[in-house]
Amino acid sequence: MATAPPPIAELPGSERPPLAGATSAGAWPADEYLEVTVFLRRTAESEPLAPIAVLGAQPLADRSYLTRAEFADRYGASRVDVEHVTASLVERGLMVHEVDRARRALTVGGPAREIGRFFGVDLLRYDHPSGPYRGYVGPVRVPAEIGERVVGVFGLDSRPQLRTHLRRAVTPPANGYPIPTVGAAYQFPPIETGELPTIALLEFGGGFADSDLASFFASLGLAVPEVVTVGVDGATNSPTGDASGPDGEVELDVEMIGALAPGATIVVYFAPNTEQGFIDALTRAIHDTVNAPGIVSISWGSPESGWSAQARSALETAAQDAAAQGVTILAASGDQGASDGEPSGTLTVDFPASSPYVLGCGGTRLELNGTSIVSEVVWNDLSQNEGATGGGVSEDFALPSFQSAAHVPAAPNGFTGRGVPDVAANADPETGYAVFIDGQTVVLGGTSAVAPLWAALVARLGNSLAQPLGYANPLLYPIGAAFRPITSGNNDGYSAGPGWNACTGLGTPQGQTLLASLRSASPPAPPPAPAPAASPAATPAKEAKPSKRPRRGSPPRPVDEGSPAVSFPAAASG
Repeated sequence: MATAPPPIAELPGSERPPLAGATSAGAWPADEYLEVTVFLRRTAESEPLAPIAVLGAQPLADRSYLTRAEFADRYGASRVDVEHVTASLVERGLMVHEVDRARRALTVGGPAREIGRFFGVDLLRYDHPSGPYRGYVGPVRVPAEIGERVVGVFGLDSRPQLRTHLRRAVTPPANGYPIPTVGAAYQFPPIETGELPTIALLEFGGGFADSDLASFFASLGLAVPEVVTVGVDGATNSPTGDASGPDGEVELDVEMIGALAPGATIVVYFAPNTEQGFIDALTRAIHDTVNAPGIVSISWGSPESGWSAQARSALETAAQDAAAQGVTILAASGDQGASDGEPSGTLTVDFPASSPYVLGCGGTRLELNGTSIVSEVVWNDLSQNEGATGGGVSEDFALPSFQSAAHVPAAPNGFTGRGVPDVAANADPETGYAVFIDGQTVVLGGTSAVAPLWAALVARLGNSLAQPLGYANPLLYPIGAAFRPITSGNNDGYSAGPGWNACTGLGTPQGQTLLASLRSASPPAPPPAPAPAASPAATPAKEAKPSKRPRRGSPPRPVDEGSPAVSFPAAASG
């Protein structure tokens, strides 16, 4: 029988207090098989990776990026760390199902009893109005011999972590804006030459139907984009039939990208709605050597205080990986105003948009006459229970250097924090977008629409510049005059005004002006080449083939030199 390791090394930031309103209902079933993700430190065998602030401070013209293979080889988990941690796990009866050196991640499985024993926690069942979940009390611990090698453990806690930032008006308008019309109003630059980057979407519930996509893009006279699905931690494309639920989120994201970045391949990473699911989906997208997305759009989130410190740290590390590889990450800033829906009404911001390494996307109410903007103000329909743009000041992330001249106010607790959002676009469901969800045309809004809209714009800007923007935040603040300023309105906590504000950030896009401002600091783009004619035929979504798992009990295989992700079997658990 497996012996318990001494719980010696505590993992900083791994504590997860129970949800408010949760009650303990005893021990989690001891024999239930669980899988957790163990993250390792970067290899110490090469020079340290430059801090993300240093990478971000480089002008666009001076930026160069590592390929995914180069990054994995230089900055992935070391073979020595993988071997030591694997040996410790196997010795105590756990299974190592997969090793991904690029992500520095091990997928570890075993009965709940042995998982809890190894990581020094008692796994408990909690009952909560939102449903039961698995949790624990106190910090996670690991054996002393691997304490310096392990930096995070996810999957011991299974509480629902994220919510959609999608809104449907209580009394929906008869007609929503066609998505290309809004792109034209925001002066999206033309697609000049070459291919658009692949765009990743992270989704934590719901799904889409090929027939919905075919109907939507046919209505716009556009070809259906190539959509690839990737399952993470057992999640799949699983439509619910509820257009106001997660299906609306997923299909809004896909339809927004496909309408504004035609020709871009879209990769949808479906993951469980947990901290583990979020971190695993994000790191898989950043280090995906098969689909190689250049942009990651996230339309889900929740108040930053509801995340563990190790999750915020893991995102920071993942964003540093992304910056080194030229990958841009964007996230919606939330739909419940300056409180982000906190029951106490305390002002707070939404994570992951609150991370300074993510382009946070806020919301406006946009009135158009054709493709001309008649008016644009902060989106705030809280008095009608229809939401408002999130925004405010982080109490966890310090003020980044790129916001040093933005006059960000102090956080509610006095902390000099990161201001949210960075940018904005139309999000009011009363001036929302016409989309096709679960067999019907609906009008949707929310900052969920803004993240993929800006992702499409980032793709088109990179296309025109013949260079990816990568970590975009430091590039945009010096050219704040290229944005359309939003100076009217509030989000029940902060007011709009000249310059950056905690409702709409720098403002909404003027795509051509942004391109001209960025181009002044970037190499000249090659002359345009004729683009092939788009086919109107529908392209069914493709599903990525799951990696094969090793047979339990088979002998370990060596990790091939330069391979970023391999299967690494271990002994069967007892």
